[in-house]
Amino acid sequence: MLRVAVPNKGSLSEAASAMLSEAGYRQRRDTRELVMVDPDNDIEFFFLRPRDIAVYVGQGTLDVGITGRDLLLDAQVEAEELLPLGFAASTFRFAGPVGDFSTVEQLEGKRLATSYDGLLRDYLAERGVKAKVVRLDGAVESSVRLGVADAIADVVETGNTLKAAGMEIFGEPILKSEAVLIRRTGEGGAANGTAKEIEVLIRRLQGVLVARQYVLMDYDIRKDLVEEAATLTPGLESPTVSPLRDSDWVAVRSMVPKKETNRIMDELYDLGARAILVSSIHACRI
Repeated sequence: MLRVAVPNKGSLSEAASAMLSEAGYRQRRDTRELVMVDPDNDIEFFFLRPRDIAVYVGQGTLDVGITGRDLLLDAQVEAEELLPLGFAASTFRFAGPVGDFSTVEQLEGKRLATSYDGLLRDYLAERGVKAKVVRLDGAVESSVRLGVADAIADVVETGNTLKAAGMEIFGEPILKSEAVLIRRTGEGGAANGTAKEIEVLIRRLQGVLVARQYVLMDYDIRKDLVEEAATLTPGLESPTVSPLRDSDWVAVRSMVPKKETNRIMDELYDLGARAILVSSIHACRI
């Protein structure tokens, strides 16, 4: 069986399980379950702490896993990113007391608190900045007020917590993170799963991503306007064009980005298209 690590809690957990379910895999009903076997797909899921997943995959104990890009890089193990999954987006940034810092270079010789010490040390080393990194497991934003650090490096979403602590963001983002599918690198590759099994998993997850990002758009249009309409709905390769009973008209079907649906419908209507319909995509293989 292919052995897959899935986050057991936190912001990654629910979204990861939902995506796997959409991809056709059985998922646990009780959050206390630590292992879930899906015999129909010859796959076994292990629900683990997100921070530990890269370690298990990097050591070859499990074949692949879903975790955050930031957690993967921080773990500094022999594992690589296979596929970005489009959820749990976050930004890893520097923050300090208002007015104290504006550039990374000003951190030379300072104390930096973080929960991602491996990731931060690599970032500072690449830029030649020597600073003392203080590892904390949580409540990093309190470290400056408590005198443990001069500045922090942490995951930032809205920034409201930092403002409440009297701090502000400075410098360029250290890393833009999201949920990713990972596997072991180096000799051995995956522990038990074959390359084909992993390819099937990737293909299914890619199908979910496409289904979430695109819709099917159908419309009727005069034959002499097809080329103009095709510039609005080019599809992934090419739109499908079918004849209608009225030989002057054709029916067109194409995949379009979901976020652009209404704009494209308006432009098609202005062009002369009619009977414009939009359908959701539940699954696909591209």
